[in-house]
Amino acid sequence: SSPSSFYLYSPDSVDWETASATSSLASVAEYTGPKLFKELSSKSNKPIIHNAISHCCLARKVNEPHKNSILEELEKCDANHYIILFRDAGCQFRALYCYYPDTEEIYKLTGTGPKSITKKMIDKLYKYSSDRKQFNLIPAKTMSVSVDALTIHNHLWQPKRPSVPKKTQTWK
Repeated sequence: SSPSSFYLYSPDSVDWETASATSSLASVAEYTGPKLFKELSSKSNKPIIHNAISHCCLARKVNEPHKNSILEELEKCDANHYIILFRDAGCQFRALYCYYPDTEEIYKLTGTGPKSITKKMIDKLYKYSSDRKQFNLIPAKTMSVSVDALTIHNHLWQPKRPSVPKKTQTWK
């Protein structure tokens, strides 16, 4: 076969209206000016986490100041994936973490909990259901981008130390 049989059209039959539209699309793809949008390297769960905090974790009026400060921190951060730390299976919000799947690192963004979470610390994993506005336990032990929340082993929570009043010395 001749090399021209590989072309979908012959140069004589080009629709120049379409061809110019195609070339302008190509020039947009080659655009090197300032970025007008932020590319996501992988799908982000930020909107899901925002909804989970707003409509589930800290939904009640009494939680509004706490919720607003957590959402403010979430908006400031440009990570792609976030994880909510629960105290236990009761799904009580404790902290918000950034999760980096490439390195499998989980770092605290804000809240009460360890500075970072390792694989060994993870107890249970959860996925948020936007339509049901609840978290569902994932029957898995491996961290992935499909996880929206987790719990850590109970012994990792520091027990509250009883407050012992300091003895005041009396000098005689």
